[in-house]
Amino acid sequence: MADQHTNEPDTTQPDAPVAQTPAAEDTLAETKPAETTPASTGPTLDGKPNEKDDLIPEEEPICAEGMNWFVLRVASNKESSVRETLLRKVQIEHMEHLVGRILVPTEKTKTIKGGKQRITETKLYPGYVFVEMRLEDDGRIPQDVFFLIKETTGVGDFVGTAGRPTALQNHEIEKMLRDSRKPEEEPVIKLSFEVGEHVKIMEGPFESYEGTVDSLNPEKGEVTVLVTIFGRQAPINLEEWQVAKAEDA
Repeated sequence: MADQHTNEPDTTQPDAPVAQTPAAEDTLAETKPAETTPASTGPTLDGKPNEKDDLIPEEEPICAEGMNWFVLRVASNKESSVRETLLRKVQIEHMEHLVGRILVPTEKTKTIKGGKQRITETKLYPGYVFVEMRLEDDGRIPQDVFFLIKETTGVGDFVGTAGRPTALQNHEIEKMLRDSRKPEEEPVIKLSFEVGEHVKIMEGPFESYEGTVDSLNPEKGEVTVLVTIFGRQAPINLEEWQVAKAEDA
């Protein structure tokens, strides 16, 4: 690296992409800054502090010794490619002592249509990559690490101020690590309806009928709707994709 480079990143922050996570909107919330650095915004990791042993196996520490977790903004839909590129560059440059784990938490969901299953993987924090790294004593990113990361296509900046990224708090790290293991689990069906909700049937012999959700069967991806037929209510079993919320139909 040339000596004329400074370790100050471009403080102009790109607009964080607005996207829906499977559970809730990706929001920005203040996190506790390091030392006296002003607080900065990053993705909210829902959940309160819990006993570490209940969440993270002992063989997987919350943080590697001397390191902390930080949030890197990246271009939408570039999360996985940025992660793979950074992991490769860190290995090539032998910077494992400065940069540890790099994670993109995702969730697998299963949908059923026409009796056929389809599994999709959704990013839980769109537009963000989590990086475990070691900072300088003054809270700045080491110069070599800074340029290695900033020169990667799709990278924005870290959540933080003037080259001093803000570390995640322990309960946020615990949730992020827990979320990062979800793709290894059995995918689940997530139904977007609630019992008692007013819906409209979009497909099948009862198309255009409106009714009320009577029960849900997440294991099969089915919704039972009470429909009035010839003056009587009758339960109709439907796959989720055949039904829409009445106000959205």
